[in-house]
Amino acid sequence: MKTKEYKTETRELWGDTASYREHEQKTKDYTKEKWTEANDGLMAIFAEFAACKNGGLSPDSEEAQVIVANLQVQITENYYTCTDEILAGLGKMYVADERFKKNIDKSGEGTAEFAAEAINLFC
Repeated sequence: MKTKEYKTETRELWGDTASYREHEQKTKDYTKEKWTEANDGLMAIFAEFAACKNGGLSPDSEEAQVIVANLQVQITENYYTCTDEILAGLGKMYVADERFKKNIDKSGEGTAEFAAEAINLFC
């Protein structure tokens, strides 16, 4: 799916929400470099989840829960205010939507499931 198609899908699903409007306002002046920085930061957090999982830690470990808190901050600082409710929904989407799961699992097989469980416990 192309970026334009993602934007259309996102607008159709959440275009009437305050979070969508906040995202539009917050990111309207983002340069290509800022988008790269924000998105790379997000993927770095998923790499941390993978390292945590591969290190034998559980989703309820202190380390995993700190990563979830960092994820929430990353989303809030770069995209929109990520409430616990929104974060819980994202966690579910990370495993339910194969596109997200595949992208997150680039950090390591099972990372999406690990992150989703850690988020669920956090929320």
